[in-house]
Amino acid sequence: MTRYTCKALRTHHHALRPGDIVVGEVVSAHQNAAVLIDLLQRGVVCIPSALAQTLSRSKVAQVAILGQYMLPLTVAIKRRKDLMEAMNTYACAGVGPVVTKEEHMHCGHGVCRWDHIEMVYSCKGLDKERYPFILQPLAENFTDVRVILVGDYFEAYTRSNPNSFRKNLCAGGEYAPHELTREQLQFCRQVVKRAQFPYAHLDLQIMADGQLHIFEIALNSGIQGSRLTRTELDRLKKERLDQLAEMVHSTPPAGNSGV
Repeated sequence: MTRYTCKALRTHHHALRPGDIVVGEVVSAHQNAAVLIDLLQRGVVCIPSALAQTLSRSKVAQVAILGQYMLPLTVAIKRRKDLMEAMNTYACAGVGPVVTKEEHMHCGHGVCRWDHIEMVYSCKGLDKERYPFILQPLAENFTDVRVILVGDYFEAYTRSNPNSFRKNLCAGGEYAPHELTREQLQFCRQVVKRAQFPYAHLDLQIMADGQLHIFEIALNSGIQGSRLTRTELDRLKKERLDQLAEMVHSTPPAGNSGV
């Protein structure tokens, strides 16, 4: 069993054997999925897990795996047929305004509000270049909370914007410390466990009636409202990866969880 860093992966990729460990994210934007699948098929352990790396890079993949934790009726629209089906579903459910999220855009830049799903079809439905994207009902009465989890460490802060429904700090939002309840923390850890993340930046949606949903989850994201500096957070993440790698050395896992 040999441990490799992600930087060494390019050189040693073809020499890896079952039980070897790759620590760090595979960073090739165009070959990421193929490399991760290849490593999994060959029995190489990835930390973060291959699932975590895939989900962190794709909103569409998050809906497929973590949709049960998201706002009801959140769907990934991969083609025109999906949008047509969603139009019928939303109409039956009496959904009015909706939100779309572009697959590879961040910081709120790819989030659009529409007064009705028919407007989405009129503006995006016939353009093949606009797929895939995420579609969900517009939720207005909720608290947006950014949660950072690294091992036993956790913190949270709210994000709000009185001038826009986009609450991202990069889109003009403001932050304030938030004390997670036991239920909220348990929910976040459940999501992180399901997604096989070793650590996470998770966007939590707390509805007025107390129901909990997630917007997105990522291995790395903005920390403008965090108590930690980027250097401090990166140190905690590295320590967590090292800890998990040592656990794999001590007790080889049955699967490739990376958690």
